[in-house]
Amino acid sequence: MTRREAWLTAGGLFVVALAVRAIVAAAIPFPTPEDTAYYYGVARNLVEGRGLVSDALWSYQTPPLVLPRPAFEVWLPLPSILAAIPMLLLGTGFHAAQVGTVLLGSLVPVLAWRLAADLAIELRLPPGRARTLAIGSGLTAAVSLPLLLHGVLPDSTTPFTVFALAACLLMTRILRDPRAASVRDPRLLGLGLLFGLASLTRNEFAWLGLAWVVIAWRARQGTGARDGASLAGGARLPVAARRRLILVPAIVGAVVLVPWLVRDWLVFGNPLPGQAVSNALSVTGFDIFAYAHPPTLARYLDQGVGFLVGSRVDGFVHNLVDVLLLPSFPVGIVGLIALALMSRVRSAGALRPLAILGAITFAATTLLFPVSTTWGTFLHAAGPVHVLLIVGCLAGLDAAIARVGHWRGWTNPVAWLGPTLTIATSALFSLSLASYGAQARDVQARFAALGPALTAAGVSAADQAAPVITDFPIWYAEAMRRPALALPDESPVDVLGLAGRFGARLLILGPDPRGSWPAILASGGPDVACFQPVPLGTAGSPPADGTRAYRIRCP
Repeated sequence: MTRREAWLTAGGLFVVALAVRAIVAAAIPFPTPEDTAYYYGVARNLVEGRGLVSDALWSYQTPPLVLPRPAFEVWLPLPSILAAIPMLLLGTGFHAAQVGTVLLGSLVPVLAWRLAADLAIELRLPPGRARTLAIGSGLTAAVSLPLLLHGVLPDSTTPFTVFALAACLLMTRILRDPRAASVRDPRLLGLGLLFGLASLTRNEFAWLGLAWVVIAWRARQGTGARDGASLAGGARLPVAARRRLILVPAIVGAVVLVPWLVRDWLVFGNPLPGQAVSNALSVTGFDIFAYAHPPTLARYLDQGVGFLVGSRVDGFVHNLVDVLLLPSFPVGIVGLIALALMSRVRSAGALRPLAILGAITFAATTLLFPVSTTWGTFLHAAGPVHVLLIVGCLAGLDAAIARVGHWRGWTNPVAWLGPTLTIATSALFSLSLASYGAQARDVQARFAALGPALTAAGVSAADQAAPVITDFPIWYAEAMRRPALALPDESPVDVLGLAGRFGARLLILGPDPRGSWPAILASGGPDVACFQPVPLGTAGSPPADGTRAYRIRCP
């Protein structure tokens, strides 16, 4: 493929991906899920001059516990910054916040194409099959459900996917001739910059760095070949050269990350995400909202061996089935089988960095965060693995079709059958995003009706302006533009203590029960009497779509 053809192909894939993502983004008017609402809300506050703050206090594990809350005690700022840039020009609406993610997400198919092209070169495929594999991978990534959905939501998933894929591609280029990698080598400097950018998107950047350490420490003398042979053959590099491969990107990445760590140290008293330990010790997903009874090691170990093993089995099944295979069906299943059975593809140097990153990330989230991962830990770091499965699927289908053609004596090339299958099935399943857009509109309508319903029910403006305890604190804060506190899955006494600390006068529960609430209100007892129902949907006000409200009366 000539340079001109490569640029035209990359540009064409970008345009296709951009068009598809723009259409999907236009159908989603409200930031769902709640982590998306968080990034959007912080970006809006930043553009409005309030700084990096949130009106939602959803975690009580990291001081200071104040409202408005300094943002990103756990998560990282780059997604909000990417959302804020177009909002400066286009306004603070949600569609403006989507622009940065849509543009960046349109690079994912381009990176998938380049990854597949590298694999085709390494496998020495004929030019026609090589183009089909590469372009088919890019087009499949353009319409793949998990990549498409997160390619329109301003959260951490897409930025991490882009920086991780770009880093993996750059790793393979460095390893073609690692002897030439000097301290000032732009490839090493670029890799460090990608590490730094990834570190400002998700904490899983640590696994990306670890993957490079594993690869670089095993690096061997390169020959400059483009077929991946230098990744496996030759004598091992001298120790000094291997250290250089590791330290130069690490230093550059640290230069990007350290200012943010200093900010966290000044604001939260700790440069590290303190919530991470609590997430690792979670017994249920609701522990992220714990207030009076935060997760502890003793409580965690008291659950017994059955829980310790069973939670990891549940995390494994969730990560494999719910995150990887079902959303990408059938491409993910075929890709996993191909990677497992085809040693040439599995061991290919072009895929090795991505495969090691995927394996480390999958194992870490399953073993270290078995409960939290069922609430999205691996989900938001799985974009690179989805691309790996797409390329593996297309490589497997190409090999299978070529073998069948050889057996049957076919004379016409039919390698296009594989991409046709993957693009068509991926596009078909992505049509379900229409229902996702409908759900976003339903949530938007629910909160639009809530304010008038509360007023019609006699709830004073002062009570509505005070912090509200709710099981959807981020949605409430961003839709209502009022302070909100996460409802802990704890006793009424604990919730009353939370209300007294922050002056909350209302408890608002969404239509879908979560945890012990609202069932706990039916249990009786003197503390339950402190929560007095508010009759929403009366006096001509539109109903709040199943939302329930309670006045908090006890001191």
